[in-house]
Amino acid sequence: MILQIETPALLFGATSLILLAYTNRFLTIATIVRGLKKTYKEKQNDTILLEIKNLNLRLTLIRNMQMAGVLSLFLSVFSMLLLFLEQHTAGIYLFGMSLLGLLISLGLSFWEISISVNALRLHLSDLIEKEMK
Repeated sequence: MILQIETPALLFGATSLILLAYTNRFLTIATIVRGLKKTYKEKQNDTILLEIKNLNLRLTLIRNMQMAGVLSLFLSVFSMLLLFLEQHTAGIYLFGMSLLGLLISLGLSFWEISISVNALRLHLSDLIEKEMK
């Protein structure tokens, strides 16, 4: 198998955009958690505490998504360096590992999105119940 030095570079644009999206998610959820914590101090509601726990899990997943994405980008750059130094076999393996890191990142993203959707459905369930009555 022959891998050109340009091939790993194709991941740069996609990985950069994915990391930007992950960072935006992280910042949004962090803001929500801060607001919920303030609300929880005022009205010690169990529902708010459950929401905070859910958001904490999502923050952990996003951190892991970011780490896998950064690892993917790092391995991609390193594979380009190895290809430049004509270490083709090692470059190919590192590029494969960078693709695996990207897949892990995307898998974690899928998991985080499904948690988010379930949380929103739970949050809206009281409105749906009122509408049915």
